Amino acid sequence: MGFKTCDLCDEHADKLQIAEPVFGDYGGDISFFGPISTLKAFEDNSLVRKALDEKGEGRVLVIDGGASMRCAMLGDQLAALAEKNGWAGVIVNGCIRDSAAIAETGIGVKALGVHPLKTVKRNEGQRDIVVRFAGVSFVPGQIVYCDEDGLIISEQPLF
Repeated sequence: MGFKTCDLCDEHADKLQIAEPVFGDYGGDISFFGPISTLKAFEDNSLVRKALDEKGEGRVLVIDGGASMRCAMLGDQLAALAEKNGWAGVIVNGCIRDSAAIAETGIGVKALGVHPLKTVKRNEGQRDIVVRFAGVSFVPGQIVYCDEDGLIISEQPLF
């Protein structure tokens, strides 16, 4: 289903959270949306793999990586896993790697930047908690809408 975040803002601005414009677009789908699932982990993407190994059912995985610019929380293998398992997209408060391969996937990916180094694996982090970055709160179950113009969050589906 096609949508524009600009149009959704025009119609529903009083009901939306609008993220600060800090994200770049890296996935094959620039426009994507879905219910939020969250993960909070710093420089450790062990739980990212576990989350994306689940059936996505059109959800968007929001990863609060603490805005670390020292390693990548998502790479091409995890992006391919997300696509295979039906995730609509991934939003990373941090970096990704393998950006050219991720651009070939059929999911949306937004991140702060790219970095070639992978994370450590300590199996640390938290799942499905409220995380806050880019001036908005990502609440599990709320709906996030993303396109080339931005990222917005609604408590209820907008269409």
